[in-house]
Amino acid sequence: MAIADQSGQYADTSPPDEEVVARAQRGDHEAFRVLVERYQGRAYGLALRILRDEEKARDAVQDAFIKVYGSLRRFEGRSSFYTWLYRLVFNQCLDHKRKDKSGRHVEWEDERHGEALVADPSTVGGVPGPEDALERAELRAALASAIAELPDDARETLLLREVEGLRYAEIAKALGIPKGTVMSRLHYARKRLQEILAGTGVRPGGGAAEEGGDR
Repeated sequence: MAIADQSGQYADTSPPDEEVVARAQRGDHEAFRVLVERYQGRAYGLALRILRDEEKARDAVQDAFIKVYGSLRRFEGRSSFYTWLYRLVFNQCLDHKRKDKSGRHVEWEDERHGEALVADPSTVGGVPGPEDALERAELRAALASAIAELPDDARETLLLREVEGLRYAEIAKALGIPKGTVMSRLHYARKRLQEILAGTGVRPGGGAAEEGGDR
């Protein structure tokens, strides 16, 4: 909630996550409700991007919050609450995908802010062809598989950057690691993705070199 101060500026008076989590850990059900309302939208958005199915995304988020409720007392605050929730939602989505035999694939953003992880087959040569839909589906399937092969820390850092759109400093704070570690993990993840995709026949694109600065 935001209220105006004497200067007419609005300040956020909502309690910080640390305070709300502490109350929820003491059995305050209203505090837990606050956490759910605060993050269920972002959690659902993440799940929907991964699963591409509204019902499955809702189920994954619900399962994640059930796990949060059951293990909240063991949360030690070494990372932010949302980072912890993010991991739970992501893992639930992976579990749903393993059980899903329908052939759905992760929908990955081929580009974010002009930075391509791999070549976008729909724009090769600047002229879309009739094979674009199939090529994009194959690319997404290969990319989803490649992401799953990354080490947990590299995959998590990559998703926080490319899916959540966090800046380097924000990722460093969320994961409790130095900014330099964030940059090295991203560099490794992108290079490894290109190597994996190249091995499947997908032509790697010109991944942007971000090591020069935060964006």
